[in-house]
Amino acid sequence: MVFLEWLEFSALAEWVSASLWGYPITLTSHGVGLAIVVGIIFMLNLRLLGKFSGLPYQTLLSYMKLAWAGFLLNFISGCMLFTAQATFFVTSTPYLIKIFAITAGAVVAVLLQQKVRAGASDWDSGIAVPDKVKNMATLSIVLWSITIIAGRMTAYL
Repeated sequence: MVFLEWLEFSALAEWVSASLWGYPITLTSHGVGLAIVVGIIFMLNLRLLGKFSGLPYQTLLSYMKLAWAGFLLNFISGCMLFTAQATFFVTSTPYLIKIFAITAGAVVAVLLQQKVRAGASDWDSGIAVPDKVKNMATLSIVLWSITIIAGRMTAYL
């Protein structure tokens, strides 16, 4: 707990929580990162579930670098936001659920990206996406939805 208290009194935490621009810049960055990563991953998941059939898997794969850049932006801005209330967040159930869902969602995203790389040309030519991959896509949608909901709940509970 001493480290978390130290973190809350760091210059970064002070900038995020008390300066005129720190919190708005950090929170906006967090929202932009979230929109990028979740938007692209949702499109990939929905495509795997049979939606947007005119959109080739290779096209979606080309956006995954941008999705991971959004994830990195979210990670950095999330760490910055964490510094401002570290002792609160480590005891907040919605926050802990959010962190679990992010971690699991990222693992599923990596696995899905590997599956799509391996099967994209087959699936674009009309071969059905395996049920296991569809189940992973559904799980991914659920995990990222939990992340968003728990993230919003963190502010209010």
